[in-house]
Amino acid sequence: MAKKKILLLSMPFGALERQALGLSLFKARLTEDGIPCDVRYLTFTFAGLLGVEDYCWISTDLPHTAFAGEWVFVPSLYGANLRDQTTYIAEVLQGIWQLDERSVERILRAQSMAGHFLDYCLYTVPWDDYALVGFTSTFEQNIASLSLAKRIKAIYPEIQIVFGGANWEDEMGLELHCRFPFVDYVCSGEADESFPALVRLILAGHLKGKMLDAIPGLIYRSNGRSIQTSHSLPVDEMDKLPIPDYTDYFYDFDRSSAGSFVVPTLLFESARGCWWGAKRHCMFCGLNGSTLSFRAKSAQRSLQEVEYLVNRWQIDMIQAVDNVVNMAYFRDFFPVLAQAEHPLRFFYEIRANLSREQVKILRGAGVLHVQPGIESLNDHMLQLMRKGTTALQNIQVLKWCKEYGIHADWNLLYGFPGEKDEDYDQLLLFLPQIRFLNAPTACGPIRLDRFSPYFMEAEAHGLVNVRPILPYKYLYSFPAESLHRLAYYFDYDYAPGTHTTNHSVDLIHYVNDWKTNPEQGILQSIDRSDGTLAILDTRSNAICASAVFKGVDKEVYEYCDCTRSLAAIQEHLRQTFPRTRLSKTQVRAFLDALVAYGYMVTDGSHYLSLALRAQSIEDKPCL
Repeated sequence: MAKKKILLLSMPFGALERQALGLSLFKARLTEDGIPCDVRYLTFTFAGLLGVEDYCWISTDLPHTAFAGEWVFVPSLYGANLRDQTTYIAEVLQGIWQLDERSVERILRAQSMAGHFLDYCLYTVPWDDYALVGFTSTFEQNIASLSLAKRIKAIYPEIQIVFGGANWEDEMGLELHCRFPFVDYVCSGEADESFPALVRLILAGHLKGKMLDAIPGLIYRSNGRSIQTSHSLPVDEMDKLPIPDYTDYFYDFDRSSAGSFVVPTLLFESARGCWWGAKRHCMFCGLNGSTLSFRAKSAQRSLQEVEYLVNRWQIDMIQAVDNVVNMAYFRDFFPVLAQAEHPLRFFYEIRANLSREQVKILRGAGVLHVQPGIESLNDHMLQLMRKGTTALQNIQVLKWCKEYGIHADWNLLYGFPGEKDEDYDQLLLFLPQIRFLNAPTACGPIRLDRFSPYFMEAEAHGLVNVRPILPYKYLYSFPAESLHRLAYYFDYDYAPGTHTTNHSVDLIHYVNDWKTNPEQGILQSIDRSDGTLAILDTRSNAICASAVFKGVDKEVYEYCDCTRSLAAIQEHLRQTFPRTRLSKTQVRAFLDALVAYGYMVTDGSHYLSLALRAQSIEDKPCL
């Protein structure tokens, strides 16, 4: 008899352009251990049935907290319920998100295809070949995964069903395991060691309690009860992780119709956790669950992995899944990438406290797309959220990214407990001055996510009546206390006196207008051959279209390319021009004039030049 294999599944509505990194790591690890493992991307199967365009629209374009992708599979899991169906459409799709009838019809069409898709999977996958079927579940993959798992267990009760991924971490996984008895095991948290250990026990038939209890992060069933072992152990030595095996992804991709619509990118993991969050957890951040500690691969190992992945799959677009860039990589990783024979294109999440030189290093290494973790341009709001950066630091990194041709995704959040009306007044003064930079990707209220400090300490911050967001009750027909244990996103109210401003309406209107009508002009500084600095302002709100600075004036403007305090500016001038005596009043007057012209911004004590640097050119008549 042939040896039973392991099957790992990525279900709708997983992204078509990205691999399932966890499954790819498991496959590589099991292969090393001599355990045959297949990975199937049934995402492509459903996209082929539904149409890739509609699949991508649901998985990418619709707001993910509407859970439309999950709702598509609800009748397949529980059976049709016309009353809940009608209410979900009215309250969520058309109520909260105000989708039009055509959009609702597209989602309903997808729902009508869900049962056919599941039947197709049941009859085309050789289930008898497998001893274990594992599902990864992040974002909107849970209901589809549960729907197929339920059918597999009914027909093949001997197959062991295992779930893992962000949707099944900690209390959420325990509650889901309790509620869905056809799920045999859950690997909660980082499962790089626990899942292979479980696989070995299952294949050996050693499924006694003591052996299962020895696996950290495992949830299993004993006498009808869900048992949770000790917390999962985070991987400490990242270099020991295998290189992910993406063979099955590209096999399924090449056989699908997705190639006409989707450009794949390679997922690359160089670090886990968040070094900033481990020191001072951002108030609204629920990422990493219980594994905030920062761990990174060595530069040598990461370079080897990048080289292998690119050579193996002949793709030059790489998405780092790290929550934050490893600062040591500016010394020994990015400079080496900059010397690569064939340039690569990277996405990385960074922090906004980078220097100009570090942004330049990123660009040289091929990092063309970043997420700098910017959620506000107001110092008080940034203090409330414990970001560890200032408004001017955020603006300066946006400026440098624009200058070096790096696209920066950033957001504006509102609704922080303790914010003030004047926070919005200041914010709305800044925004017109930087409108020539990239507009925010989104503008919305803070979200209450599980594992975030705001969630863990809600009442202490004036957040009351915390409850799962509305769509959960249409996805899981369980009591309220059960929904609270399995939900990741929560709604809330403000305690009296906690939240008083309504200025967010003005902010929303401004950002919407910015995104709809981006600034066509630019603010630019030109270092001319005669030693002067020319400022050219073609913005629609320009006060002074051009200016020429020399001597002290030029030095001040260039010195303030990064945020400088008034005292630092004075000291710099004293050392640079020892024979020139400028009083604090004179320096401040000049700086404030630059602010009035829109050439600079200030927080009252620090100053930042806004103009993008251009290459040196000869004098132009217009200047």
